[in-house]
Amino acid sequence: MKANAWTEGKLGSSIQVKHGFAFLGEYFGSAGTHIVLTPGNFKEEGGFTENAEKRKWYRGPIPKEYVLSAGDVIVAMTEQAEGLLGSSAIVPRSGLYLHNQRLGLIQVLDQKKTDKGFFYYLFNSKPVRQQIRASASGTKIRHTAPSRIEDVIVRVPPLPLQRRIAGILSAYDALIENNERRLRILERMARALYREWFVDFRFPGREKVGRMPSAVGGIPRGWAVARLDDVAQVNRAQLGGDNIPEEIYYIDIASVSPGRINTLTRYRSDEAPGRARRIVRHGDVIWSSVRPNRRSYALIIHPKRNTIASTGFAVLTASRIPFTFLYFGTTTDQFVTYLTNNATGSAYPAVTAATFEKAELIIPPVHLLAQFDKITLPVVEEIEVLNRQITNLSRTRDLLLPRLLTGAIKLRAN
Repeated sequence: MKANAWTEGKLGSSIQVKHGFAFLGEYFGSAGTHIVLTPGNFKEEGGFTENAEKRKWYRGPIPKEYVLSAGDVIVAMTEQAEGLLGSSAIVPRSGLYLHNQRLGLIQVLDQKKTDKGFFYYLFNSKPVRQQIRASASGTKIRHTAPSRIEDVIVRVPPLPLQRRIAGILSAYDALIENNERRLRILERMARALYREWFVDFRFPGREKVGRMPSAVGGIPRGWAVARLDDVAQVNRAQLGGDNIPEEIYYIDIASVSPGRINTLTRYRSDEAPGRARRIVRHGDVIWSSVRPNRRSYALIIHPKRNTIASTGFAVLTASRIPFTFLYFGTTTDQFVTYLTNNATGSAYPAVTAATFEKAELIIPPVHLLAQFDKITLPVVEEIEVLNRQITNLSRTRDLLLPRLLTGAIKLRAN
């Protein structure tokens, strides 16, 4: 047998999948000693995500063997959200997260033959994910089992090649994570400044400014409470008539996560979705009108020409304030709560353009707006640079992953 030969067999010949523990709902709460992981902690493309809003703290008795360690590889066995079944993630921290029953823990049978990092990526490959999904049963909630996962057929190279492949892919993931960490720091800095100046009113020169009553309580003298449509336009322009280009770059709601446009889809105009109508420009803020609690919003920075958003978005265009102030002012927790409380509909709670127009913002004097914009504009520009780097790195990794995991790219073991 050649040194680099790949072998075909069941996953169960290399790993076993350990079922999680049924943690009792009576011990869940807003605080506790550990966090119970769920399929919601998985990204669709693979990888771990920490969702602070849906965090499940646990304060009950905990079997020690179900406390996860950093580097553990877990797999989603329940289709809690579309596309997550079979996705795997690497636990980022020891002693905090709990192995819930809807997750499988991937355990290597022989470390001399199997690299756990390679199998993490193997689980996130299309052929493996398809087999895991096909093994699931159930109608409303689909679920698979460790034994069914272990029956999945895979092709595996020798250990040195497994390590080489995992090393290449993990290098991309490390770069992506580093950029995401920098992005989060920049975002927190800008939001902290907004909160400091315009929510807590600890702005430069505050010692010389008294307070006055307003519709929203006491505010600094010389400030104002304005409706959003007094300082910005909502849905200013859309395609129609003679202004339809030959091709567009489309933003749909599913492609937007809090503060980030994950993908743009290129279409010929005659093939574009019917909802591709909202024209967006540099400095616009887009906000999903459906399920606002999900925070599907983003700031448009130097978009491609003919970038068009779905009519499912409200497009906010600053007119009398800097767009940086508009963005941070309309993406606070308070603003999200306002939208959520004014959404109508049970299955798909949504807000209208009028909901945005009637929203109230506290507007400081022009000189403070200018100071804030001067500080935060370079921050949002850098965030956009990082977002584009993340997109490019993710695209390259996603192109490499299937070719490396099938042996289409020939490698030598180090």
